[in-house]
Amino acid sequence: MKPVALTKEGDSRDQDFLEIAKQPENRRQKMVKALWISIWLFYLSAPVTDLVSGGHGLGARLLGGLGLAVFVAWYLVLVFRTARQMPVRLVLFSLAVLTAEAVVLSLTLGREWLVLFVYVAISSGAALPARYARWTVLGTTALLAVTANAVPGGTAYLAGLLIPALMGGFAMVGVGAMIRTTIELRAARATVAQLAANEERLRMARDLHDLLGHSLSLITLKSELAGRMLPGQPEAAAQQVADIEQVSRQALVDVREAVSGYRRPTLPGELAGARTALAAAGVLADLPEPPAAELPEAAESALAWSLREAVTNVVRHSGAERCRVTLETRQTLDGPVLELTVTDDGAGGDGGTPGNGLTGLTERLEALGGSLSAGRTGPRGFALTARVPLAPA
Repeated sequence: MKPVALTKEGDSRDQDFLEIAKQPENRRQKMVKALWISIWLFYLSAPVTDLVSGGHGLGARLLGGLGLAVFVAWYLVLVFRTARQMPVRLVLFSLAVLTAEAVVLSLTLGREWLVLFVYVAISSGAALPARYARWTVLGTTALLAVTANAVPGGTAYLAGLLIPALMGGFAMVGVGAMIRTTIELRAARATVAQLAANEERLRMARDLHDLLGHSLSLITLKSELAGRMLPGQPEAAAQQVADIEQVSRQALVDVREAVSGYRRPTLPGELAGARTALAAAGVLADLPEPPAAELPEAAESALAWSLREAVTNVVRHSGAERCRVTLETRQTLDGPVLELTVTDDGAGGDGGTPGNGLTGLTERLEALGGSLSAGRTGPRGFALTARVPLAPA
């Protein structure tokens, strides 16, 4: 199973939808979302103006203001919360209360209050699942038309409210569907990636078990046999120990080959990485183009590891200002070899015992019939040269 590749552009679009869908996690996010929602409350200016200068009595103003405050508060609760956080029955009950308020306030205070139906339609589209919202939006719009006909002068406002109620409600249904689909898609991608990682771990475990199971069993058996032979048959015990060494070396080779299949570097990739690392460290880099011809897998891998180790030493320890990398094919008495040289003008090594990195590279190259040389090139400067034969050793 191959891991699923996620593009940056697609992941960015998904993240935008998730930012809309998720609940505010801190005070700043709550304030931003509240401000965004509050912008749309501007259309309530008609009922507020009617309360102030509509010629209503004091009691009607007080009751109208209280009803509007309750309506807005309940509307904000529905918009802030989604159907996943509130049971559908509770959402339907809340919408019924808002609808009742819209009907009563419109019939008692006048046509300016018909705009409340638009908020009922939008909140139902935002808070309900699509299978319910499509009916509640239609029902709210129909009730708006009926109420407008019952309110004096309401039909004059009807044309300007039907389309916002209908389109706004169904727009929220569409946005909610996109949000839910995006969340499910992200969850599915995460699940597929997790399954792919688990499958890769299982495959690696199976490979290592198949490689080491027989070898370790044979080593254990021969060790026991050598232990029994040691007192009276030292020559036979020595042969068993030699067999143990041979089996151990072969097991080590098998494990290296298996692991290198999971994380085998390539020269083009390491050259690109070296360019980035040197530029980030402020080192002027002179790098060759990747070889046009296809290289033997083992030789390319060994040189790629050598390049990585050399560039790492330049960046971390040398204090160099310039670094030059060459990649050349040379003809020797033993056949053609590919030679990688990394030179810098830094402080260089201390001439002491080589570190674990260079020791490991030496072993890796010598296993292929190659060689590694590293040392100072003068008062300042260090050079590392790795050679691998292009023909099998």
